[in-house]
Amino acid sequence: MTFLDIRFIDLIDITLVAYLMYRLYKLIRGTVAQNIFFGLFAFIAFWLFIKFLNMELSTAIIDNIVNVGVIALIVVFQQEIRRFFLLLGTKYNIANRFSFEKIFSTPSTGVMNIYNKPIVRTCQNLAKTKTGALIVISKKSELLDYVQTGELVNAVISSRLLENIFFKNSPLHDGAVIVAQNKIKAAGCILPVSQSFDLPKKLGLRHRAALGVTEATDASAIVVSEETGKISYFHAGEINHGVTPDELEKLLAQEY
Repeated sequence: MTFLDIRFIDLIDITLVAYLMYRLYKLIRGTVAQNIFFGLFAFIAFWLFIKFLNMELSTAIIDNIVNVGVIALIVVFQQEIRRFFLLLGTKYNIANRFSFEKIFSTPSTGVMNIYNKPIVRTCQNLAKTKTGALIVISKKSELLDYVQTGELVNAVISSRLLENIFFKNSPLHDGAVIVAQNKIKAAGCILPVSQSFDLPKKLGLRHRAALGVTEATDASAIVVSEETGKISYFHAGEINHGVTPDELEKLLAQEY
């Protein structure tokens, strides 16, 4: 391929590689792995440069490093690689899209919307009393790995039940509540904590756990701060801090 002889398939190839690099960068942005990513990018640029200049000795040495380096990269980026394929699988879930039940069932929209209001009302009431809370709302995955770390509830979503769970003297108030399949599945759950440096230091462990679970899954998370009473909404590793109840309801409606 010369500069003036670029095929259409070459454009697709370049676009695909650029997209994969962009998605990988978004996954590791703000983490320790970000510096490794830039170092790797510089290493590859140097490798291509010496190959272009036909520097045989340097090329041979770098080629041997690359052969071993692939395994090292898998070890270093194992968490990021896992997250990448997890998000890819949940976003483009072919099995769910073409399942027997979905093909022959009547389309249903807004099923989750009827449960948005009690969740928003709970957050609004807890914010007034500065009662800390962490609610995780599943989208496609049932989050069974996290459900099993807490106490099974399997109850209909209601603001009264949620407020009782997060009541300061409740034994379950420190953990997360997981909502899946339009039910409160479990309470007092333990979540993975994000290692991202993007999160402001003033935000606590609940916020870091909310960010962690939305980085690793397709779920959304809501945090009520017990220090400030502010409500934060997390989705896909992104945070909306200090949202109002009306804004929270709109954000939930976009996803559920």
